[in-house]
Amino acid sequence: MQRIFSGIQPSGIPQLGNYLGAIRNWVSLQADHECIFCLVDMHAITTWQAPEELRRHTLTQAAILLASGIDASRHILFNQSAVSAHARLAWIFNCVTRLGWLNRMTQFKDKAGKDRENHSSGLYVYPNLMAADILAYKATRVPVGEDQKQHLELANDIAQKFNHDYGVEFFPQVEALIPTAAARVMSLRDGTKKMSKSDPSAQSRIELTDDADAIALKIRRAKTDTGVLPATLEELADRPEARNLVSIYAALANMSAQQVLDQHQGQGFGPFKAALTDVVVQAIAPIGAETTRLLGDETHLLNTLRLGAQRAQAIAEPIVSEAEKLVGFLK
Repeated sequence: MQRIFSGIQPSGIPQLGNYLGAIRNWVSLQADHECIFCLVDMHAITTWQAPEELRRHTLTQAAILLASGIDASRHILFNQSAVSAHARLAWIFNCVTRLGWLNRMTQFKDKAGKDRENHSSGLYVYPNLMAADILAYKATRVPVGEDQKQHLELANDIAQKFNHDYGVEFFPQVEALIPTAAARVMSLRDGTKKMSKSDPSAQSRIELTDDADAIALKIRRAKTDTGVLPATLEELADRPEARNLVSIYAALANMSAQQVLDQHQGQGFGPFKAALTDVVVQAIAPIGAETTRLLGDETHLLNTLRLGAQRAQAIAEPIVSEAEKLVGFLK
């Protein structure tokens, strides 16, 4: 089995876009990969996090992943800061990576905007830590969205330069696993913007902890237009909110968007939203209920993460120790 590394920031409650774009894919990858799933709390603090909120979100995120189908007995689930190998290898990679490479990273430019001088240096070297996360385990596959593809390319550049500088074939090349049919889930309040757990309005997203009543209310309030559902996808081209709701239905019902239109063409949004609510509740409400149950036993969650960290450390420690020897550290 090839080894997969995947990370998710515990900086808020995961929402439907996170589920369809990443978590659901992680669950399916468990069948034929050795999977390491990480709550990347070190990445989270590249932007300010209130300490108590970070702790709470880390536990909640762990519960959500378990409730979604992550099997922590067969695979590994842990929080990043519990394994020192990440920080140690990241520092080596800070010294391998060229400034010119980091200057080309579009995600930093997007996040920092015109105020880049006031952002943390951690946000700037974020891709180096991401490379360390993966290569500390010599993982060969990483499921990512298109927005992270550039960071994976940088990880391969770092691995190649390390190998060249020290005359070894130590770190492998990493393959980005980009879902070919992943739904792009947009805000329920603005169909031109991605659904985000950091959006100020909770009405813009369906969180994985929402119960059936909350889901129904958010879908009922979701922005739409005055038209009915058309017969073809082409007719949705200039209707972003309608297209978003159809896409969500299709992704959760394992249908194509055209099949959804075939079933519901000519309907107004009242009946369609009711049908969509049933589909979303069936998929998401059980995750929220199981998350609530798991959060009722914090000791069990903490023990799950601690055991995961021990298992992760057992893999990463010899790899990172060898990398430290290769650069000349006394061991």
